[in-house]
Amino acid sequence: MIIKGGHGKAVELSMEQSLRIVNTSGTQVVDCWAWNADDLHEHMSMETTRVWLQRLNPIVGDTFVTTLRSPILTLVEDTSPGIHDTFMACCDSERYKLLGCTTYHRNCLDNMLSAMTDIHTEPPQPIFASFNIFMNIAVKDDGRSLDTRPTLCQPSDYVTLRAEMDCYVALSACPQDIVPIQGKPDLKPQDIEIYILDEQFAEIPIRQTWVPN
Repeated sequence: MIIKGGHGKAVELSMEQSLRIVNTSGTQVVDCWAWNADDLHEHMSMETTRVWLQRLNPIVGDTFVTTLRSPILTLVEDTSPGIHDTFMACCDSERYKLLGCTTYHRNCLDNMLSAMTDIHTEPPQPIFASFNIFMNIAVKDDGRSLDTRPTLCQPSDYVTLRAEMDCYVALSACPQDIVPIQGKPDLKPQDIEIYILDEQFAEIPIRQTWVPN
């Protein structure tokens, strides 16, 4: 399944299924959210996950936890340089206004909400704290400041996330084209590919229920 650059998609995973996210161009940042399929008030939390892992940047084998501190997704594969972000809030319409946009700009928060609506599921509240896959946010030498840098991925780098409970996962191929997070000089958002895999990492067809505008 291809997710068009600047757009989003949501899928449902059963426990032990996995979701592979492929950075086709090597330049695209992907925002990720997840919810307990039985209770959308419980969702993947960057705040509780940082406490759980005792690190800022997840590595293979690390598990993300929910607002109730229950395991929800585990990073089981990562062919990228392993640089991701758990700190930065997802972009939203207000962010782009502050960056000088005078008309509506596609954004990750709206992508997530519309993607969940497309699968007939509506989160009870917006979630700004996404897992920002492939995003390169460095801590400066002073130990307090952050530096936003372009992703360091190569074409076809991917991560695979295994579901630790039945869950919904939403992804946004981040529309950001002003702040230099994408790994190309023109900052243009690029398509990504996703695959749902079974316990043996065999591909499972994804039903096409979403078509970008």
